[in-house]
Amino acid sequence: MRSIAMAALLLGLAGPAVSAEATGKSDLSVEQILQRHAAARGGLDAWHKVQTMAWAGHIESGNTATAGTTFTMSLRRPDKTRFEISSPSQKAVHIFDGTHGWKLRQTASGSPGVQDYGPEELSFAHDALGMDGPLMDYKAKGVVVTLAGVEDIEGHKAYRLNLTLPSGAPRHSWIDARTFLEACYDRETQSAGGKAGKVLVYYRNYRPFEGLQIPLTIETGAGAGKAADKMVIDRVAVNPPLPDQLFFKPRAGKAMP
Repeated sequence: MRSIAMAALLLGLAGPAVSAEATGKSDLSVEQILQRHAAARGGLDAWHKVQTMAWAGHIESGNTATAGTTFTMSLRRPDKTRFEISSPSQKAVHIFDGTHGWKLRQTASGSPGVQDYGPEELSFAHDALGMDGPLMDYKAKGVVVTLAGVEDIEGHKAYRLNLTLPSGAPRHSWIDARTFLEACYDRETQSAGGKAGKVLVYYRNYRPFEGLQIPLTIETGAGAGKAADKMVIDRVAVNPPLPDQLFFKPRAGKAMP
C-alpha cells in the first residue's frame, strides 16, 4: 500500500495540508480494528504467500504536463521496489533495493544519469514497509499503533489511528468502520521553501486479486476547487517472476527501454 503512495509522491502528486481531530469514541480496540482490517485485505496468511507483485497503470490529472503518462511498479519481498514512469517527453526509473535507492531519468535531449535517493526519498522508501504496508502484521514490523478516536471521512465513519514507524516517523491512518479497509492516510512533508505540512492520500476502488483486496485508484490533491491527481492501476499480477537485476543500481549512460 505505502509503495503505491510512495510512487504518487515521486510523481509529485502532493495533496493539500490537512488537519483533523478525532472526536468520537470507538467501540473497538486497536487490536480488534487491525484484525478486521487484515481480514478485509484478504488475511495475513494470503499476504504472506505473496513474494512478488507488479502493477501497470496510468496517471489522470488536471495538469496537462502529465497527459499520456503511464507507470509500472514491481515489488519483491521484503521491501524492494522498482517504479518506472513514461511520458511523451521523458522516462524515469526509481529503484529501492531495501537499503539503497537510485533514480534514473532520460529525456529526449540527453543520456540518462543516475542519482542516489535524497534523504526524504530514502526515509519514505524505508518507511513503506513492504508491499502490504505498516498496518498488516504491524507488531512484527515494529510499528506502534494507538487509537485516536472516530471521525467522519467523506461522509463515512472511520477509525483514526496514530502510527509511529520504526524510524520514529509519525503517521495517521483512517480505517473505514464499515469495510475495515484503509480509506486514507497522511504523512508529514516539507515544501521546497521549507514549510511543513501534511500530504493526504486516498485509497479508492478496492478490487480482489487472488483473494487480496487492492485499491486501484490512489488520489491526492482533491478539494478547494482543485482537480484530483490520480494513479489508476489497470493491471495487477500476483507472484510474477521478477529477476534480481530489476532491483540493481542502474548504469549511467545506458539507454532505457
